[in-house]
Amino acid sequence: MSFTDDDGRKLENCVYQHLRRTSHELFYFKEKRECDFLVFENNQIKQVVQVCYQLNDENFDREYQGLLEAMQFFNVNEGLIVTLEQEDEFEKDGITVKVVKLWDYLMD
Repeated sequence: MSFTDDDGRKLENCVYQHLRRTSHELFYFKEKRECDFLVFENNQIKQVVQVCYQLNDENFDREYQGLLEAMQFFNVNEGLIVTLEQEDEFEKDGITVKVVKLWDYLMD
């Protein structure tokens, strides 16, 4: 499957629009690495979300480490990576990262 940066932007925009409709406090995280969305409710972190069209060997470390850095910064034990079609789950040292399909994320 071939995809472009534009496909990734469209997917990220779709997640953004969904979060805008369902959340009032939405932020972006950047320290050493980046994480796409921090969702807060009543000034408390509710969700840490990274968006990636497709996880592969070339981008896994960047996407995972960006999410992990935000999770550690806000002391969150579970984070999400939203992709177009992939599903997976990673657990290490009490931290869980779920990879979810866009469709499932939007329906949840």
